[in-house]
This record gives sequence, structure tokens and C-alpha cells, in this order.
Amino acid sequence: MTPENPEDIKKAVRDFYGKIARSTMPTSCCGTSDCCGGSAPEYSFINDDYSKIPGYVADADLGLGCGIPTEHAQLKPGETVLDLGSGAGNDAFVARRAVGERGRVIGVDMTPSMLAKARENAKKVGYTNVEFRLGEIEHLPLEEGEVDAVISNCVLNLVPDKRAAFAEMFRILKKGGRFCVSDIVTRGTLPEKAREAAVLYAGCVSGAIPKEQYLGWLKDSGFKDVAVRKERVVDVPPEVIEEHLGPEGLKEWKRDGSPILSVTVTGVKP
Repeated sequence: MTPENPEDIKKAVRDFYGKIARSTMPTSCCGTSDCCGGSAPEYSFINDDYSKIPGYVADADLGLGCGIPTEHAQLKPGETVLDLGSGAGNDAFVARRAVGERGRVIGVDMTPSMLAKARENAKKVGYTNVEFRLGEIEHLPLEEGEVDAVISNCVLNLVPDKRAAFAEMFRILKKGGRFCVSDIVTRGTLPEKAREAAVLYAGCVSGAIPKEQYLGWLKDSGFKDVAVRKERVVDVPPEVIEEHLGPEGLKEWKRDGSPILSVTVTGVKP
């Protein structure tokens, strides 16, 4: 069962991703841990293939994403970019390729061992304009209006207070700045049993909220032109569904379709 207390949730996430950072084994969002309230899935997560993307650094790719946010971020040379929940630096390094030597990329992560791994990767590739800071997304260690663009990959669904996270995104963006985030949302509100089944496959999806609520909260934070640029269904294997919901639950799931979605969303600070 996922902890209800926000600090307990953060500790569980921090401990889990700390284990991933210290491991050399391939993983997925639920990896080989019971972080998400159950045994680890035997299925890979919905990670996209980065291998042919300019700026890709293999050592920084831990297979934890659910999209490619830089695809729709429209990053330009010389810009300052913030990567929320930067992990080992995968998206930060892709962003660095886009903004070039005159640009700047800041990664923020709350897991010290992930920061160490990201900094080690940055040193390996010789980047001096990519830095990684310790911090929480609800309390970003940046000044108001400091960055041109915000990116994030499968992280905001883990944040207990999403309204605070969205408000922080808005605060640190310059006027006219933009965000592009890939994340997990739900189609409607998941029943508890369905949520448990999805957690086993889609990893830590228990913090995901309905898509319309997610978009609505972004708009409430002040963002304009909020739009879904990419969306796909996360297909949970039928045997996982049947294990948790039974034969009748599986029939209902098949009839209604998977309620778990991977989305890439953009918006602008006016």
C-alpha cells in the first residue's frame, strides 16, 4: 500500500530511486523493488528509445521515462533549461545538446545518490554548463524567472502536492517561458483494486491523477495554451489484471480499455 503521508511518500520514492542509482542492473519504474506496494513486474515499463536522439548518454539512461519531453520543448541555442527529477541526467544531456555551449541546463533531484550519478556522467562527457542541484520540486532551489524552459519525464506523478509543483514551475519560468513534461495520468478515477493492478505494471502510478484534473491544475497555476502533444495508452498485461480483479474484472477492463495514459503536455507562462 502506498503511504498516505506526503513525507512518507517522498521517503519511499527517495529510497527506491536511491537503490536504482546504486545498482548497475537494468530496471523499470518498479525495478526490483516493492516501492510501489507489490512485487516487481516482469514486464518492462513504457520507456521510449533514446538511443538515436542527439545528445544521448547511455550511462544516464536508466529506463525510467514515459516519453521524450525534449521532443516538443522547442529548445533553442543559448537557453536555460530546468529538468525536474533529473535522475542520472538522461534528459538533461539531451537538452544540453539542444541549447549548446552558450546555453545552460539545471537538473533538480531529491535523491543524493542520483545526483552523484548525474554529476559523474556530466564529468565523463565534459559538460561544464550542466549542473545538478539537490531539491524538491515543490520547493525548487531556483530564483523567480530564472529559466526559459522546464522539462520533466515521468516524475510529477510521484509528487504528493502537484499544485505546489505546478506553482513552482510557473514561478521559476521567465515570462513567455514554457514547459514540456511527459507523465502518467489516468482516464477517470481508478478504483483501488484497479490502481493496485496498474501499480504492478506501470510502476508508482498510484500518485497519478485524472488527465482533466492534471490539465486543469496546470491552467489554475497560470499557464496558457496547455495542450497534450502526445498520448498513448499503457496496456497492462491481462494476467496482471486478472490476478487483482478476477475474471469479471478482466472482462470489464477489456471492455472499457486501460485507464492508464502516458501523456506529453506543453504550456506557456504568459
